[in-house]
Amino acid sequence: QVQLVESGGGLVQAGGSLRLSCAASGRTFSRYSMGWFRQAPGKEREFVAGIGGSGGSTYYGDSVKGRFTISRNNVKNTVYLQMNSLKPEDTAVYYCAAGSDRNSLVVGTPGYWGQGTQVTVSS
Repeated sequence: QVQLVESGGGLVQAGGSLRLSCAASGRTFSRYSMGWFRQAPGKEREFVAGIGGSGGSTYYGDSVKGRFTISRNNVKNTVYLQMNSLKPEDTAVYYCAAGSDRNSLVVGTPGYWGQGTQVTVSS
């Protein structure tokens, strides 16, 4: 079992930055690929970014490439999402997720989800 708790969401102006954090419970954190998803009102949940267990492999959705960076600290059992050059269309609830591998994240079927944190970007 893995429990995920996100933090760091909030209100920011367009062009600004935010860093989301996701703290995970359990002693097997490094075995999981971790990812971030988001869901805007009236839209389907969207894959944002993923990272392998060791942190050596990262991958991103097309809409955030070059602006967002995912990282992890396996000592602190935490995954981060640094979001730069934010746009109003980045407004959404952002969810942390843990999956068995990259594919589980990319296809949107990770085993564990956090409760979500709201990010609002004003124009």
